[in-house]
Amino acid sequence: MTRLILASQSPARTKLLTEAGIRHEVLVSDVDEDAVQAKYGVTDAHDTALLLARAKAEAVAALPEAEGALVIGCDSVFEFDGESHGKPYTADVARERMLRMSGSQGVLHTGHWLVDCRDTAADLDDDETADGTGATVGAVSSAEVHFAEMAPQEIEAYIATGEPLHCAGSFTIDGLGGAFIRKVDGDPHAVVGLSISTLRDLLVHANVGITELWDTAIQ
Repeated sequence: MTRLILASQSPARTKLLTEAGIRHEVLVSDVDEDAVQAKYGVTDAHDTALLLARAKAEAVAALPEAEGALVIGCDSVFEFDGESHGKPYTADVARERMLRMSGSQGVLHTGHWLVDCRDTAADLDDDETADGTGATVGAVSSAEVHFAEMAPQEIEAYIATGEPLHCAGSFTIDGLGGAFIRKVDGDPHAVVGLSISTLRDLLVHANVGITELWDTAIQ
């Protein structure tokens, strides 16, 4: 049975995989995102999302627990007015961003990186069969998010819930913040934080079909 490890502590990502019927485990990476960005000097939102997804996937892939599994790392970065927005963490930052985003739009980039940690032919004796490909591949799924006009009191009430403080771009589509999103142009799963169709595309490089990961017991 093929194992898939999600290298993310995001409840939204694991919920998305679960609801899509995809068996997976969760193993959180201990990646210092600021240090990774500083090391490579990447500032473009699209490239930052892919860089951080790769860093998380490779950090988990290096752990003993990942042996024999596929690891998928993800990271989301919101691009607005030419700026890259990660998690705001504070109410003041979230407020400033949401006041600007009200009635406008931006692009949410979600990077994905897949590492195949299964044994390859080079790792085994001649009489053993290898499942692993050694694949380490990534892709970015992006979607344009259009926001409704938000009244200051709505923004304050939303910030008071704490939800936007730990979300890229200060919003979610699958939670309370969905009330303020007018429409999405692109893959809505990318806005949640993990594109199922992108995962399917990456799995091809590991010679794994998405149906092999389906948990038919929950259907």
